[in-house]
Amino acid sequence: MTPITDAAHADSEALWRWSARQVAHGVATRSISAREVVQSCLDRIDAVNPGLNALVEVRPDEALACAAEADRLTASGAELGPLHGVPVAIKVNSDQTEHATTNGVAAFKDNIASTDSPHVANLRRSGAVLLGRSNTPAFSYRWFTDNDLHGRTLNPWDASRTPGGSSGGASAAVAAGMVPIAHGNDIGGSVRYPAYACGLVGLRPTVGRVAGLYGPEGVDPALSVQSMLVQGPLTRSVGDARLALDGLTGDDPRDPFHVPGAPVAPPAGRPLRVALVRDHGVATPTAEVGAALDQAAGWLTDAGYVVEEVELPLLAEAYRLWYLLCMAEFRQIMPLVEEVGDEGMQRAAAGYYAVSSEWWGAQPGLTDYMNGYARRGTLIRVLAEFMQRYSTVLLPVSAEQAFEQDADIASVESMRRVMAAQASMMAIPVLGFPALSVPTGVAGGLPVGVQLLGRRFDENGILDAAEVIEARAGVFTPIDPR
Repeated sequence: MTPITDAAHADSEALWRWSARQVAHGVATRSISAREVVQSCLDRIDAVNPGLNALVEVRPDEALACAAEADRLTASGAELGPLHGVPVAIKVNSDQTEHATTNGVAAFKDNIASTDSPHVANLRRSGAVLLGRSNTPAFSYRWFTDNDLHGRTLNPWDASRTPGGSSGGASAAVAAGMVPIAHGNDIGGSVRYPAYACGLVGLRPTVGRVAGLYGPEGVDPALSVQSMLVQGPLTRSVGDARLALDGLTGDDPRDPFHVPGAPVAPPAGRPLRVALVRDHGVATPTAEVGAALDQAAGWLTDAGYVVEEVELPLLAEAYRLWYLLCMAEFRQIMPLVEEVGDEGMQRAAAGYYAVSSEWWGAQPGLTDYMNGYARRGTLIRVLAEFMQRYSTVLLPVSAEQAFEQDADIASVESMRRVMAAQASMMAIPVLGFPALSVPTGVAGGLPVGVQLLGRRFDENGILDAAEVIEARAGVFTPIDPR
């Protein structure tokens, strides 16, 4: 497939194709209006969303009113935010004033939010036009986006494959041209994997970089949610990911792990060194994934990076540790899952526990849990020391391309395969470092790409490396659903 060119994005008769940066510039210079952009996106949603089910709630009148206000501010000469006039979709597991925070659960369909979550408030303050609510699996706990309340979201590249999860509605919406930016969150790959499955850029910031809110008022969030979950953007280009991160960033006292005025990592030593981790001993990448790693390594080498193939066994250990810490805490809401969760979520949870019990036993104890958090701190230190030499780690997002729909719940053996393929992606939330997925091409009709892991608070470093890859690979979306 031929990558999409800038000329295609600049087609003034199809504003839904424009990048977020082009939209923000066009609105700010009054060469286009926010209302025109929003209407173009609404028309695109009408054309493709019925077949994909990516956005499960769209209020055209509300969006157009916000766009009109954006145009009024532009005309007034007021200072404009980085996303002024840019349409953005919000995931249904985040509070957006006067919208239901369903988290893909039928029993939560009337949970109307009275305030915005911190990241939603920051997007609004940055000038974004909140255009729709994107689908997620029940409880946002699968890499497949389906639930009894909103239904299944399809991958615009191939309906038989997952668009990823849990931010699968977000990825399908951006890939199909409904919005240039979608919000997602990531505690187990829920930004990076959907981006990978749909040929997008997905950025998981450093823990503490972006303020988020962990559930409804009066509910104490699990420690893993507080210390591993992040909010991040899904976009069609690296430049838009930079812009979206800027729009998401802002202080908010409601996030106990947020770092106000988060620091920028000190410059990495020269030459910039990249550690290529091809196989960490859990799942061998397919030929297509291996070729993507080789291609990305070659492009980075051409740009002056020193790429060295290394082993990094702590990733496999951190992957298994995720299932001790996060799934131990998830047990506390299993009665609620059994009461109101759909069948897919219940079968997925059973599969997670069946496989992870092979490492941690059927009922890990308090000592196991405390020792797990102690070990987590050691792994973070070891990785930080490793990254004194390497500014970036190049590794798979997944060992496979987008899975067949419902591969996680077909059987325990199938779940074992899916979990193993996701190992390098699952390790990173435990460690708290920033990472992103960036597409490198298309193989067999499906996107393929790589993951870049960076030093803490060095989002710029991995975005720089991703731009090198994108400059050679191109941009592959928006696309018409296949």
